[in-house]
Parts: sequence; structure tokens; C-alpha cells
Amino acid sequence: MMNPQRLPLGYLALLAALLVAPALVYPVLVMKVLCFAVFACAFNLLLGYTGLLSFGHAAFLGGAAYLTAHALKVWAVPTLVGLALGTLGAAALGWVVGSLAIRRQGIYFAMSTLALAQLVFFLFLKSEFTGGEDGLQGVPRGSVLGFDLSSDTHLYYLVLAVAAGAFWLIHRSIHSPFGQILKAIRENEPRAISLGYDVDRYKLLAFVLSAAVSGLAGALKTLVFSFATLSDAHWHTSGEVVLMTLLGGVGTVLGPVVGATVIVTLQNELADKVGSMVTVITGFIFAACVLAFRRGLVGEAIALYRRMIGEKVR
Repeated sequence: MMNPQRLPLGYLALLAALLVAPALVYPVLVMKVLCFAVFACAFNLLLGYTGLLSFGHAAFLGGAAYLTAHALKVWAVPTLVGLALGTLGAAALGWVVGSLAIRRQGIYFAMSTLALAQLVFFLFLKSEFTGGEDGLQGVPRGSVLGFDLSSDTHLYYLVLAVAAGAFWLIHRSIHSPFGQILKAIRENEPRAISLGYDVDRYKLLAFVLSAAVSGLAGALKTLVFSFATLSDAHWHTSGEVVLMTLLGGVGTVLGPVVGATVIVTLQNELADKVGSMVTVITGFIFAACVLAFRRGLVGEAIALYRRMIGEKVR
């Protein structure tokens, strides 16, 4: 990794840029990037640091989005309570899905998560709680500490604060003893078992944490756009987060953030120009990245830095 002494300075520079972003960029676009960056970071915790590939993470994003939307619109709970409910709901769903899927490995684990996520999707499609194909529209943003969140600027700083907290949680988890055990499981699971670690329990904890943070991203997304729809829980969204993570760099702290920024910005800039062809363009970009930058954008940048200072790169 890069020089630890320089990393905090990089984070502070990024935070400073985000603080002034609303004056330079459309705040709703930056909020969307932040939501998907949190989602991608949560997914990277599972894939990059535990070695578990999930094809069903959209179930947690969509489930939290629906629960938060219903809580704010129908139950009229305070905004922060709605966010908390969505996050806890996603964690509970993650515990159920993880308990069922964690017993499998490799492609069988991935297909199990996809199958269970599709089951959740069809439950959302047929449920009156979610509004079916119409979704839940006109979700009120409410207010926090007296600040009216109907203002995009006020909401932006709430989203930024929550996203920064989520990023800190993931960063702290990665660099804690818990994170070191996850890396050991990823590198050599039989050896971790031989050392006495309950591997399935650690995998499940990582899965639940990843689901909870993914749910937080979905809850924030509901606030930003004031609606929750089936697209939040669709398998295509699960594919997008895989793309974001691989493009930015699996197993890197900032990789998913960079990947989410690239994909969301491309979709925003090209959607009204090329329509559905935007998916083809992002596919070409992904293919080029896989062929030319197998470590992802951030991973290759770190490898280049290490070569420049004379470190050996695997």
C-alpha cells in the first residue's frame, strides 16, 4: 500500500473537495455518486477482503430503499429513524441470506445469492408494501436538526456526513483484527480453520456488515430521489456494483469509490445522448480495464507507485 503518512492527507484533500462540490457541480449528481460509492465499498468488503462474490447485493440496496420510503411516507417517522430502519432491515435480510448461502463456496455461493435476491425481487414485485411496479413515489425528505432537507444543499451535507461515517466504518473494519482474519480467510481458508477460527461465523459477520452498509446506501438513495422502485432491487444493479468494484480495484480502499464515480458520471453524461447504448459503452470500458488494468484503476496506480519507490509488486 501507499505511504500510510500520506493517506490521511489524501483523505482530507478528498473531503475538502467534497465540501465545496455543491458550488461547482450539480449536488444531486454528487449525492448519487456518494450513494453508489458507499454501496460499492460495502460490496468490496465482501469480495475484496473476504473473497466472497455475491450476485445478489441489490436485494439489500432495494430492501432498505423500500423500507425507508415506506417508513418516511406511510409511518411518517423522522428522517434519521427512517435511515436507521432501512439499514437494520438490510442487516436482518443479510443475516437470512448469508445464513443460507454461506455454507456454499465459489460459484455455488454466487449463484445462491443471485437466486435468493431474485426471490426477494419477485416478493417486492407482488407486494402492496412496495407499491408493486409503481414503486413508492413522493417520499418526503423531512428535516434534521432544524435543517429542511427539501433543499438539495442541506441534504447533500447530510449524505456526505453519513457516507463519510460509512467509509470510516469500512476502513476501520478492514484495518482491525477482524479485517485481518477476513484477509486470512480469503488467502487460505483451510489454514484459518486449522488456526482455530470459526470461518463460517466470520464470513457471516462480514456478509451482514456488507448488507447493512449496502442498505444504508439504498436508504440514502431514497432520500436523494424521493422514490424507491424495482430497479433498486434488480439483478442489473447487482451487476453494476460488481463492475464498479472491478473497475476501481478489488481489495483497495478507494477503488470502489473511483469505480462508482466513473460509472455514475458516464451514465449521467451519456444517457441523454446515446440512450441504451450507454450500457454497451460501459461494457467496452470494463473489458478494456480487465484486459489492460487487471488490478483496476486504483490498484494499477498503487502498483505503479510501489515500482517507483523500488518495492516488489506481485
